[in-house]
Amino acid sequence: MIIEDEPPPRRRSPWGVIALVLLTGLAMMRNGSNVDEGPPQPTAAAAVKVTADQLPAEPPRAQPGLELLEHSSVQRVRIPSISVDAPVMTVGLDAEGWIDAPPAQDANLAGWYLNGISPGQQGSAVIVGHVDNAQGPAVFYGLGSVRKGHRIEVERYDGRTAVFEVYGVEVFSKESFPGARVYGDTGHAELRVITCGGGYSKAKGYDGNVVVFARMVAAR
Repeated sequence: MIIEDEPPPRRRSPWGVIALVLLTGLAMMRNGSNVDEGPPQPTAAAAVKVTADQLPAEPPRAQPGLELLEHSSVQRVRIPSISVDAPVMTVGLDAEGWIDAPPAQDANLAGWYLNGISPGQQGSAVIVGHVDNAQGPAVFYGLGSVRKGHRIEVERYDGRTAVFEVYGVEVFSKESFPGARVYGDTGHAELRVITCGGGYSKAKGYDGNVVVFARMVAAR
């Protein structure tokens, strides 16, 4: 039965959609002796510093003449400082209209939302991955130990590789996740790499998300 006076359903904002998968789909239960102490967490020195307009106070310097890239799907992500070299799958929406996480059983796999910003385009591209699964550490287990100045390489299906320099790493609580700050368009080609982090309990899983802030400095 249709009720004519019923208001139309509200559209979910992209920030909320992305945040939900990070707070649920990536919150796997730790298991195994190698992860009893939990994954590394960002230090205060790694926190991104922003000015009043929320842009980095000291952004990385790009190569002279660096141009933005066109839209392309993502093939691999490499973070040499933490020995990450992983394939990236495109993820869509689940049955409830939320962005899916990559399959948990594949520990070395990251996900990029097919309808999001491509790494290298203007805006904040987002790559997500599990911190661990039932068998132990997963692709972004070491993400909290990334530091300012470290490089992230994203290989795209058009044959181009976007190179990003990290300028901040933070852990945010689920209850106060700053979507606008994390996903907002800074006017540059940026990347956010996100996994679960913060405190952990068997009842609720992880209580926050580790977020790496990076800006494109080169392309090849």
